[in-house]
Amino acid sequence: MKVMVLSSGGVDSTTALALAVDKYGKDNVIALSIFYGQKHDREIKAAENTAKYYNTEHIKMDLSSIFDYSDCSLLSHSDRSIPKESYAKQIEKTGGVPVSTYVPFRNGLFLSAAASIALSKNCSEIYYGAHADDSAGNAYPDCSPVFNDAMNRAIYEGSGRQLCIKAPFVNMNKADVVRIGIELGVPYDLTWSCYEGGEKPCGECGTCIDRRAAFEANGIKDPLEE
Repeated sequence: MKVMVLSSGGVDSTTALALAVDKYGKDNVIALSIFYGQKHDREIKAAENTAKYYNTEHIKMDLSSIFDYSDCSLLSHSDRSIPKESYAKQIEKTGGVPVSTYVPFRNGLFLSAAASIALSKNCSEIYYGAHADDSAGNAYPDCSPVFNDAMNRAIYEGSGRQLCIKAPFVNMNKADVVRIGIELGVPYDLTWSCYEGGEKPCGECGTCIDRRAAFEANGIKDPLEE
């Protein structure tokens, strides 16, 4: 069986890629990375490096024009600054509305695009790295179990019951993801999570804070901070 993995180059998607390779073998795994107009290309470069590490086929797509109408703070055309605080603090301010770094229905779009390509490439499953910390408090609603179940049903039926999606971490937190990745020997030094595109992670944005905490919970230091 062949599978496609949505690969952003971050901790979660790279761990999902490692899981897929471990289960099906590199020749049966395709990594798909999507540029959506973000302010830097560090994620895409990390995805390239992790695909090379696992020696999988790597497909890249540009869907940035779809988000031309969004003012999400991650996008290059937005003049909004990226919040330098935890997601929990951001949600306190939004009152349950998705945070400013939520790209409108991004995972829905990515999974739909992946489904079309996956069918054409004879894949039976799509893996993606959604986890419980991202969906907590409605920060990223397209990472929730409810969203995952709905998209899986839609893709399964819409593909003529040929294709389904797998979110192996959807009920886990990021520390659990890192624990699994450590067991699989994931090269986290090749990954990138920071919303900024500097030489080193900023250490202050929501995803940097979550990433550091996940490594600390496993008793190790993030290799990007060493």
